Amino acid sequence: MCECFKILSFLLAIQFFNGAGNACHAQSYGLGFESFESVQDRRTGLDLSPEKTLCFDKDFELSFELSFLPHKKNYFGYIVRLIENDRRNIDILYDNSSLNKDRFKVVIGDKFSKITFGIEEKALYQNWNMIRLVFNKSEGTLSVFSGTKRFKQTVDLDKDGCYKILFGANKYKNFNTTDVPPMKIRNVAILENGVEKFQWKLDEMSGTKAVGESKYSDGLVANPLWIKKMHYDWQSLQNFVVDGPARVTANEKAGIVWIVATDTLTMHRIATNQARKIAYQAKQSIFMDNQVLYEPSTNRIYNLAINEKEVASFDTVTGRWDKENVVPALKTHFLHANKFYSAADSTIYMLGGYGHLEYKNTIQKYQPAKGQWQQVHPRDSVFTPRYLAAAGTVNGGAYILGGYGSTTGRQILNPRNWYDLIFFDTKTGAFKKIYELKTPQEDFVCANSMIINEKEGTFYALIFPKDKFKSELQLIRGSLTKPEYEIVGSKIPYEFVDTESFADLFFDQSTGRFVAVTLFRTDKNQTKVSVYSLYAPPLGKIPNVEQATAKSPGTFWIIAALAALLGGFYFYKRRKTMVSDPHSIPVSTENTEVQEIALVTPLHAPESQEKGIETKAAPLQSSIMLFGNLQLFDEEGSEITRLFTPLLKELFLVILLHSVRREGISSEKLKELLWFDKSSDSARNNRAVNIAKLKGILDKLKWCHISKESGYWRVNIDYAHIHVDYAEYLKLVSDKRALSKLDIVALSQISKRGTFLADLEYEWLDSFKSEISNEIVDAYLRYATSVKVADEPEFMIKVANYIFYFDPVNEEAMTIKCKALALLGKHSLAKTTFENFAREYSRIYGEEFRKDMPEVLHS
Repeated sequence: MCECFKILSFLLAIQFFNGAGNACHAQSYGLGFESFESVQDRRTGLDLSPEKTLCFDKDFELSFELSFLPHKKNYFGYIVRLIENDRRNIDILYDNSSLNKDRFKVVIGDKFSKITFGIEEKALYQNWNMIRLVFNKSEGTLSVFSGTKRFKQTVDLDKDGCYKILFGANKYKNFNTTDVPPMKIRNVAILENGVEKFQWKLDEMSGTKAVGESKYSDGLVANPLWIKKMHYDWQSLQNFVVDGPARVTANEKAGIVWIVATDTLTMHRIATNQARKIAYQAKQSIFMDNQVLYEPSTNRIYNLAINEKEVASFDTVTGRWDKENVVPALKTHFLHANKFYSAADSTIYMLGGYGHLEYKNTIQKYQPAKGQWQQVHPRDSVFTPRYLAAAGTVNGGAYILGGYGSTTGRQILNPRNWYDLIFFDTKTGAFKKIYELKTPQEDFVCANSMIINEKEGTFYALIFPKDKFKSELQLIRGSLTKPEYEIVGSKIPYEFVDTESFADLFFDQSTGRFVAVTLFRTDKNQTKVSVYSLYAPPLGKIPNVEQATAKSPGTFWIIAALAALLGGFYFYKRRKTMVSDPHSIPVSTENTEVQEIALVTPLHAPESQEKGIETKAAPLQSSIMLFGNLQLFDEEGSEITRLFTPLLKELFLVILLHSVRREGISSEKLKELLWFDKSSDSARNNRAVNIAKLKGILDKLKWCHISKESGYWRVNIDYAHIHVDYAEYLKLVSDKRALSKLDIVALSQISKRGTFLADLEYEWLDSFKSEISNEIVDAYLRYATSVKVADEPEFMIKVANYIFYFDPVNEEAMTIKCKALALLGKHSLAKTTFENFAREYSRIYGEEFRKDMPEVLHS
């Protein structure tokens, strides 16, 4: 066995260094539960045995690890329900209304048991906490273990009991509930007579299947929120437009991003994903090379006009600027200069920059307390002229990574990418070169800031190629001492023109998330702002088993065989150990550290089928899905969306959408949308190359192809052979008729996947999205006005929820839902619906909703 260990370790090491993944991701997994922030049918539930019950004729035990999600509104509901023989429930629920600290309660049937317990608040939100329920049939007792504490209760257990085990929300018979606290669980296990019988790690990345370790033991998840996915995929939090140029800074401790525009300041709180705009009394001057910086000790935002050497500060408490309308000076430009605040000498530093065909290595210093500005040149040649570098501050100075420039500073003389890591000492003013990275296969530059973790000796930075307009940001994790780095997380779309674009990276300490912000100024003198977040620690690339097998099938199967052999030995030994001492208590994992996370609102959960109405699931073969995330499937059901590059995806969509609703799109319009920065010849070549690539992909659909007819590019589809949800949608809404109930169910089947092309943001797409959202809401409202709420109150609640998904402050939908709930006798839910609506209305419009509950019910 020792030799097997050696061989297996060697082969695993080879597989690892061939790119099989990174080791740190193992701890970032579990299942998160959507709670009261979402409507009832979007909350999360886990059924461990969806098509059966789990039967035990001996003593058995259920164990799992639990943690709560921070920054949520309401902590109340069912952790887990065990339903014995479809007759009796045994529950663990959390009651935040309890005045004492023992807020976890065990309920048996309709009564509270004697078992109550608490978990210390810091541990509950920051650690994984082991909970075990041990059912001793011979003694007739239930023991609950929380960490090392044990609580015991007498309970009459059926000797041949069969159980449904449900976490969170469930719709099981008359035991259904939507009360679920915002929690996360992992490592669920069931032992019978001391031997492990089932296990669910809950380490999936996608899908609704909770994979069981035993055969035929997969669980089913409703509205899953996989934690591992949240540590790999960047989530789009906000996309909005501000007038004029804009800059960005952040209060990293509080988790607030500030977008500074000429006439407004937008405050975006990451934890709640809510944005608020503050209008100025007079406009602020924001030039091409301005930088803004939040300084926590004074709670002020500084607008730094580097070229003018002028500074305006915004008091985040009073909401006022101390200076307005800085007059522009003759520009030398310090475009994409780096900035940071040094607490040691209470000074804001600005390094490097670019303008007028010259790269800079100038050091500029501003002391807010004295209002003094100083410009100096470096004492050595380590910091060569550059821009598009990343800077990260630490005690005593800042690290600077990479950039683009030249040794002389002149753009005409051999400009190049820099890949050095430098430390700038603010006390001595000296630069020290730490190392130089090996030149990568594809050159990159950096977003403006990087995150330094001195304790671990690492940094995080966003990199991207500067020679592409349709570029992508990629997070990397690098060493502060060795010339090495690795790619972590997914990519972020980024439109880059150096005079119009800006990207920055922050770390929200309150939620443990990386935050990326991109800015792009359009030709209409507006700035598109996009905010993204990624939970820490970020994961490296997820191993692709198919690719690994294709590249080295022999190695893969050797490793698999040895792993199976070793695993069998391990479980054999473990079984012997557990059987020899069935009453042993495992070591508590209560103090295991975990990362705090918050959750985004998922797509609609599948609606239960209406009685008497047949609904058809969208086919996965030969289909194009535009609602929710873009997905294309060939005739064998294989998804081919991954074959699209970002440019090919946009090219396909712009032609498709102009084909469905219009006669197609001209070559001139394609150039305007996709290749506006190219000459006519270059645009023509790019179009021809990418059309050819696109045709190659669409050939896999067989009944879908691109053609040019009468001067317009079109996507021609045979709808008899290819299902397109957008075409089905148009059939329902295009003639503006009042829809039947069957039509409404069909429309909900389409829209429940999500909003139109939810994962994509293009400026030209905004009009399509807006039009579709309005059409969907109008269609639902036309139906609502054609029937009486009293005739079908339950179905009308669903219709109102469908409307809210596209328009959360639709007054007609709120009125319909409140009336329907009142008719069903659910007056407290009606009141909650009204209060939630009024709160959201006030947040969006900045004024109170002027009707009260009686007015709504009698309107």
